[in-house]
Amino acid sequence: PFLSLDSDPYLVIDSQGHPFWMLDAYTSSDLHPYAQPLMIGDQEVNYIRNSVKITVDAYNGSVRMYVFDEKDPILAAYRRVFPHLFLPRTDMPRDLLAHIRYPQALFEAQAETYRLYHMQDPQVFYNKEDQWDIARQVVTQEDSQPTKPYYVMLRLPGDTQAEFVLLVPFTSHSRDNLIAWVAARCDPGHYGELIFYRLPKEQLIYGPLQIQSRV
Repeated sequence: PFLSLDSDPYLVIDSQGHPFWMLDAYTSSDLHPYAQPLMIGDQEVNYIRNSVKITVDAYNGSVRMYVFDEKDPILAAYRRVFPHLFLPRTDMPRDLLAHIRYPQALFEAQAETYRLYHMQDPQVFYNKEDQWDIARQVVTQEDSQPTKPYYVMLRLPGDTQAEFVLLVPFTSHSRDNLIAWVAARCDPGHYGELIFYRLPKEQLIYGPLQIQSRV
């Protein structure tokens, strides 16, 4: 009851062919001082961390909870109350650790916030001179909607090997040309790192709507 559960559990198979459900869990609050509230699912929060990942054995239902954010003060309090409930990340079997992924709901909330808070100059921020939008994509012939973050295999600039990331593109406010994108890394060695790429304003780079129009 003290953790919020992600709405998208997913099934994985370990190296022995044994199936497990994996589920992200959040510590959250709506009482954090001076923090802007956001809707995560049907819950309004202004503090949220994906501090716990849960595995459920698909055969016998046994549950294990692993700590993925040692610095979360809320989880630290829960761990003092329930000292044997939470296991360290290092206890997660390696073949299950290979299947962790950055949660889509959390990343969507972060991207929505970043639309404004990428601006670091106070005057620019106050006037919203460089406001961005989540890039839109076609839903039906008459309608479009903001792009949902999506998982891809991607070789990041400067790297030699593709990795699993969660990505969302941005466009300039009320325009369709691509201005930036943000990716959350999912591979265990870099899990949780957010990478931001800003594209040159003087160069026209097509966004999803423009690409779909050309197609």
